[in-house]
Amino acid sequence: MTRSVLLLAHTGRDDIADAARHAAHRLQAAGVEVRALAKEAADIGLTGIQHCDDGPGSAAGAELVLVLGGDGTILRAAELARAASVPLLGVNLGRVGFLAEADSHDLDQTLDQVLDRDYEVEQRMTLDVDVLVDGEVVDTGWALNECSVEKAARERMLELLVEVDGRPLSRWGCDGVVAATPTGSTAYAFSAGGPVVWPTVEALLVVPISAHALFARPLVAAPSSVIAMDVLSTGTTAVLACDGRRTRELPHGGRVEVRRGRDPVLLARTHSKPFTDTLVQKFALPVEGWRGARENVGPPT
Repeated sequence: MTRSVLLLAHTGRDDIADAARHAAHRLQAAGVEVRALAKEAADIGLTGIQHCDDGPGSAAGAELVLVLGGDGTILRAAELARAASVPLLGVNLGRVGFLAEADSHDLDQTLDQVLDRDYEVEQRMTLDVDVLVDGEVVDTGWALNECSVEKAARERMLELLVEVDGRPLSRWGCDGVVAATPTGSTAYAFSAGGPVVWPTVEALLVVPISAHALFARPLVAAPSSVIAMDVLSTGTTAVLACDGRRTRELPHGGRVEVRRGRDPVLLARTHSKPFTDTLVQKFALPVEGWRGARENVGPPT
């Protein structure tokens, strides 16, 4: 059976275009079919590959979605990979790149591991999002990192009533509320003051944004919980955003319900670096003076 890889890349940067062409050439030389979105292939200058539409079927039948870019490009690729239950592997050519598995200088080693199928697949929890108006579901969505409900007008405050597991939690006058996965805890939720949660933890995060209330701390709920946010008429209307990519307006009386996603996103892992090391690297955390675990230390005398 012919092996197939869907290649996605951030367009508009010469270095990424060069990396994409290099990756495509190496995969093709090894007999792997390379696919790319038609417009993306034209922008980057990929030749001799299979073109596909930018839709949920683009990754169907592929063994991997290989992504060159930053977290934004990986989130775009996650839409295609999740729809086809195909793992994605990100090579960071952006800035922070928490979702990426490798950095640009590791590209050739990463390609070697792809060709050798030398990677493991990890499931990442997602969010399923329902939008209700007058008690009826009018839209659905999903997110890998987070969904946020934010005020639509800068000059007015948003009034949200937040509910957990069918019980009212608090009413917040705020700029918005972020509901996030552990994977998303280092993204928007982190910038809003939320905690960093190890991605192997199963939980739902609730992080208020600039809430005018005595009780406005970030919350960590069970993975089985349902988080609901009602847009009250005493404030402005709202905007719902899933992973900062898919948005829709929310009227007064609109309600957003967030729960653990039915379908996870599959991430290909080429090495087993602890998440602690990733935090230290991405945030340049000071660890000078750490001497490591002391071996053969007996009880005090």
